[in-house]
Amino acid sequence: MSLADHVRMLGRGPGRSRSLTQDEAADAMTLMLSDDAAPEAVGALLMLLRMKGETAEEIAGFAEAARRAAPALPAVDLDWPSYAAGRTRGAPWFLLSARLIARSGRRVLLHGWNGPDGAVRDGLAKLDIPVAASPEAMARALDDHGLVYAPLEDLHPALFSLLALRDRLGLRACSNTVCRMLNPGGAPAGVQGGFHPSYRLLQAAAAALLGWRALTVIKGGGGEAERHPGKAAESFGLRDGRPWTGRFAALREAPARLADLTDADPAAVWAGTADDPVAVDLVVGAAAVALHTLGDPTPEDTARDLWLARHDRLAA
Repeated sequence: MSLADHVRMLGRGPGRSRSLTQDEAADAMTLMLSDDAAPEAVGALLMLLRMKGETAEEIAGFAEAARRAAPALPAVDLDWPSYAAGRTRGAPWFLLSARLIARSGRRVLLHGWNGPDGAVRDGLAKLDIPVAASPEAMARALDDHGLVYAPLEDLHPALFSLLALRDRLGLRACSNTVCRMLNPGGAPAGVQGGFHPSYRLLQAAAAALLGWRALTVIKGGGGEAERHPGKAAESFGLRDGRPWTGRFAALREAPARLADLTDADPAAVWAGTADDPVAVDLVVGAAAVALHTLGDPTPEDTARDLWLARHDRLAA
């Protein structure tokens, strides 16, 4: 099929149009990622999907094709995408949460793009998280640190171009959700943030179609997988490949917005030169979500133990 065929299927009008099947969505994404894709057809397809609302089958098909078009990466235990714009988030404390998971002996792949918000990219260097542009560099970083960040523009330039169309189209397209579902390292477990409840359910349903074993999606700070310590976190996803919902209890009294909870420096808190219990709860809380996703029976306790042992040669 051509992109025009897929556009026609979506845009025939009331009573005649329909959603794409998973296989059709995979074909459409393959065409959109090709060098000769007509930009008018790409824009039309993305905006028709925006108006209609994407289905889990469409997101799964898009993500499946996007991953096939990405380079083969070293295997990891946990996928951690970061694609939020950061308008309601403070410092990227979830980066320290990912470091804790890596300290437990798991291999964690962070990947993303945050538009004009430079907090995540700036935080990587400050928090000694390696950034790698090639599979070989990622493998070395994972072997040495258990953790690596892959910039989307290096990892998957064609998908990055689709994501960047938001600036031209003026609206969020499904590319953002597809990036969250990319799972380029083929991890059996993943953690994701999402702002709108409908998208959290959509991501969970798409993950099931893609054969994921475990996923947790929370309403995180600024759309990231970051847990407000003063609020219960309603969670959606998968456990053992089956639909799952859960609830992570609040860790303390903290009524403020996430961005206003603390102005501490994450690097200083990690080093122990700054004492900020709220910041520690921010880190430990998101790490506990990840540990629960990975199957830890006592994730809160394990996360706090990892925090206390973070400067050991390898946290147990």
